[in-house]
Amino acid sequence: MADRQVVNGMVYKIRTGISWRDLPERYGPWKTVYTRFRRYALTGVFTQALQTIQARSDAAGDIDWLVQIDSTIVRAHQHAAATGRKGGSTGRTNRTITPSVDPEAD
Repeated sequence: MADRQVVNGMVYKIRTGISWRDLPERYGPWKTVYTRFRRYALTGVFTQALQTIQARSDAAGDIDWLVQIDSTIVRAHQHAAATGRKGGSTGRTNRTITPSVDPEAD
């Protein structure tokens, strides 16, 4: 299976928000795309790619690093806290993918 086809499947999944099992067949078997996505996330491939793109864009002067946040407009929905009715945990776990290698250690 072509790498480009798999990466396009990853981008499609992230862009649309569909489940892995609903990935269109043109991107190949969903398990293949998911396995490669997970491997790339765990080994820091995405982080390294982002850092490379940012470094090149910064060197070319294409990035303005000034960021301002006005806290008067930052709001969270009442259910964003993910607590139960009595203030306890709902039993949900955070399923964030974290790289096993620290990309900052280079």
